[in-house]
Amino acid sequence: MDFIVQASYFAAAVLFIYGLKKMSSPSDARKGIVWAGIGMVVATLATFFHPAVHHIDNIILIVIAMGLGGYLAWVSGKKVAMTDMPQMVALYNGLGGGAAALIAAVELIRQDNMSQIVQILAVIGALIGTMAFSGSLVAYAKLQGIMRKTIRFPKQQLVNGTVFLTTVALGLMIAFGGSDYSMLGLFIFFMLALALGVMMTVPIGGADMPVIISLFNALTGLAVGFEGYVLENPAMMIAGIVVGSAGTLLTQLMAKAMNRPISNVLFSNFGETSGDAQEVTGSMKEIEAPDVAVMMAFADKVIIVPGYGMAVAQAQHKIWELVKQLQEHNVTVKFAIHPVAGRMPGHMNVLLAEAGVPYDIIYDLDEINEEFPTTDVTLVIGANDVVNPAARTDPNSPIYGMPILNADKSKNVIVIKRGKGKGFSGIENHLFFADNTRMLYGDAQQVANDLVANIKEI
Repeated sequence: MDFIVQASYFAAAVLFIYGLKKMSSPSDARKGIVWAGIGMVVATLATFFHPAVHHIDNIILIVIAMGLGGYLAWVSGKKVAMTDMPQMVALYNGLGGGAAALIAAVELIRQDNMSQIVQILAVIGALIGTMAFSGSLVAYAKLQGIMRKTIRFPKQQLVNGTVFLTTVALGLMIAFGGSDYSMLGLFIFFMLALALGVMMTVPIGGADMPVIISLFNALTGLAVGFEGYVLENPAMMIAGIVVGSAGTLLTQLMAKAMNRPISNVLFSNFGETSGDAQEVTGSMKEIEAPDVAVMMAFADKVIIVPGYGMAVAQAQHKIWELVKQLQEHNVTVKFAIHPVAGRMPGHMNVLLAEAGVPYDIIYDLDEINEEFPTTDVTLVIGANDVVNPAARTDPNSPIYGMPILNADKSKNVIVIKRGKGKGFSGIENHLFFADNTRMLYGDAQQVANDLVANIKEI
């Protein structure tokens, strides 16, 4: 029986890796999720036949918990709006970290003659899993609008550093203390780890949220991998390592896309600079939908830059309808996606895929940036920092040095925006005041509907 269990774990690991490979391509991502899900089912069923489970008296409670959790996940997954997907990712990611931390807590409380290496890994998994849990909950609260303020205070990083060092010191005492550590010390260790996750996340600004979510995803994966070693469960080890390594690479890519090291995201205050930002010159110039429709219908090439405003308005389906109308007028239309557009990694790609937009007209920053100077109209839908020229021109701007989509170099720029306020990060966008930019105010879905109606009449 043990051979069958171990073989099942190996098969599950292969399915995890195969599923992740499929997820690397938008066209196969759905299949990848299905294959990874099958792997999880195989691993879960195999665990019930593990020799250690035969000594557990509360299998019925485990089955009830699995059924309840599965039902809640199914219902919430069906009901969640695409605009709320980032906070759902943050929430579920946090629950994974919390589960790993609870496994570590149970094993450390039992003090069941763990080897030194197992005890060390249990403590490390407990620390990063607990941090990922509380930090992800704060990220969820920020994205859901429950926590509307970015909390910063004097000497914040010094306080955070003190808490971190204290937590690590307690962790070392537990990891190398054999079975001599007290339950009080263990409790304080977990409380400090929870506090550390919160304190690390509350100063993070909205523009950095995709990076921090990706980082917590990596931490959750590592925590699961470590606790898999503690439980001697190969499926957990491999799944955790795969998620942790993929999350780490994604975090590095996200940080690179912002031209900021991860340490700068975590330990600096986004929005604070040493000098005064460049003064914005010019004024916002409004335009009406019929004029934009004519401009786009008679263009040779149009590039669409989606942002969080498209997600909020759930306008992706109308935008795709607009694209099809333009294509009937022989207009070449492409989508330009910035790596950190939206509130989570790949947010815009998910929305466009939901609307049925073909993958071959969706381009990332490096692929399309050279095409903006030859573009007749660039349509910006609710994007802000990712098209802000201040990132190139203003050394005192908080986003200076961040690679952006060169929308300002287009012949004409149309910005769909709900109002005249600043974006989520609170930075003034110089693009909105440029001579070749016109502002089309309104809800993105309604504006897209108006543009479709006007183009049909041309």
